[in-house]
Amino acid sequence: MNKIIMIKELGLLDYAKAFEIQTDLFNEILQIKSINLKQNSQLKTPNYFLFVEHPPVYTLGKSGDINNLLLTQEQLEQRNISFHQSNRGGDITYHGPGQIVGYPILDLDNFFSDIHEYMRVLEEVMIATIAEYGLKGERSEGETGVWLDVGTPFARKICALGVKTSRWVTMHGFALNVSTNLGYFDHIIPCGIRGKAVTSLEAELGKKIPFDEVKLKIQNHFAHLFNATFQL
Repeated sequence: MNKIIMIKELGLLDYAKAFEIQTDLFNEILQIKSINLKQNSQLKTPNYFLFVEHPPVYTLGKSGDINNLLLTQEQLEQRNISFHQSNRGGDITYHGPGQIVGYPILDLDNFFSDIHEYMRVLEEVMIATIAEYGLKGERSEGETGVWLDVGTPFARKICALGVKTSRWVTMHGFALNVSTNLGYFDHIIPCGIRGKAVTSLEAELGKKIPFDEVKLKIQNHFAHLFNATFQL
């Protein structure tokens, strides 16, 4: 099993372009797995982790409801917000500056072949990361992602998750709000869940948080929980 993960920093990049990069890497892994199956070989499959920020964009998961987008196409254009239908799971979400988006493109056969466990470990990475800032992240039953004050009228999501898998290969991932402009969430029903708010690290802590510092914490917790090693 190959537990080395190659990390790629994409910077601020259009969602569609990042999707192309993800898809190419995803298909590369699938192709190697196909060769191994056909030729009874044992070529190692690579693993990748993409860090990226997106310009303002709403994305709708494959099982999502377009009615959870509360703006017309004209209104989107007026606000300079993109919209993309995605092949990930989940409903609608927002990506934008000040948000750390992580796309792990892994062959889970290198780690553990269990999608439910994969999602829970992704959540645990985020819970461990925000705990370093004194925040108690939690899971909310039936609602993927990481939340604060679950079970109270003040429940709010700080990190969204949505993935696609095929033959144990993953793509898409998580979006952690660090200094995100939360006003963009007013124009959607985030993840199709009514009556619950969205928050960010800086909104909770009332101070600026170094973006690269948060990314390093995510990387460290990810490496620990997946028993993996990152390489540039």
